[in-house]
Amino acid sequence: MKNYSILIFIFFSGFAIAQPETDVFLMDITTNESGVTIENIKNVSSRAGYDNQPAFYDDNTLIYAGTRDGATDIAAMQIDTAAAYWMNSPTEGGEYSPLKIPNSPYLSAVRLDPDGLQRLYKYPEANKPSALLIDNLQVAYYAYANEESMLASVLSDGNLDLVFIDLQKKKTDTLLQGSGRSIHKIPGKEAMSYTATNEEGNLDVFQLDLEDKESYFVCQLPIGIQDYIWLDDSKLLLGSGSQLFLYDLFGDGDWKHVVDLSEAKINEISRLALSPDGTKLALAATLTDE
Repeated sequence: MKNYSILIFIFFSGFAIAQPETDVFLMDITTNESGVTIENIKNVSSRAGYDNQPAFYDDNTLIYAGTRDGATDIAAMQIDTAAAYWMNSPTEGGEYSPLKIPNSPYLSAVRLDPDGLQRLYKYPEANKPSALLIDNLQVAYYAYANEESMLASVLSDGNLDLVFIDLQKKKTDTLLQGSGRSIHKIPGKEAMSYTATNEEGNLDVFQLDLEDKESYFVCQLPIGIQDYIWLDDSKLLLGSGSQLFLYDLFGDGDWKHVVDLSEAKINEISRLALSPDGTKLALAATLTDE
C-alpha cells in the first residue's frame, strides 16, 4: 500500500489540502424535551493520523475512514465488544466517506487513487475485489436516498456541484453549483438535506423533496461550520469547537447550546453520525493536550 504524506481529497482553487490529525469518538446520546445528554465518551481510534468521517453500518457497528500503514482505509468497530477490524482489502488508493449501501450487506466509499482519480466504489467482503459504483463522476460527498439513488456533491472545475444520481438507470441530474459536504437522508421523510453557499459565503441547509425535486430552505449553519446531522425529522445537531448545538425547526430559529465536551478533551468537532436506533453518537474531533 502506498504511503502518502499528503492525501488529496477535495480541490479548492487548484491546491491540495492535507488531512488533519483527528480521532473518532463514540458516546451514548439521549434526546428529550429538555435537551441532549451525552454519556460514556470513548476514543475508538486513538492513533496517529486521519481518523474521520464516521457512519454506522448498523446499531452495533461503527465504520469510518481510518489510518492504516500511512494510508486511509475503511475501519470498523463492533460496539458491544470493542473489536476493531478493517472492512476492505488494501488498495493503491485511499478510501473515504464509507457508507452502508441500503438493503445490502455491502459498503461504498470514495477512493482517491495515486494519480488523483476520484471515484465511488462498492466494497464486498474483505479480500474480495471492489467494483466501480459510479463511472465518470468525481464524487466527493454523498448520501443514499435509497438503494436505487443518491444525492452527491461532485467535483466540477474545482468546485462542487449537487447531483442527484439514479443508480439503476445510470442517469444524473445536476441541481445546483456551490454545494457543501454535509448531505443526509431526513429521518421519517421522503426527503434529503444538503448545504449550499449563500451570498455571505456561509452555508444554508435545504430540504430536497425526493418526489418533485423541489428544495426548501431549512436554516443557516453558524459561520465556519460545514457539518450537521438530523436527530429526527425536526431537530439538527452540530459541533463547534468542543460544544454541541441544537436547532429545532419548531423552535425560535436559533441554534441552542446543549452539551460541553471540553472535559473529554474534545475540540474542533467536525463530522457527526447517529446510530439507526438513535442511542449512539459518533463524531470526529481533535484531542487537546490540556
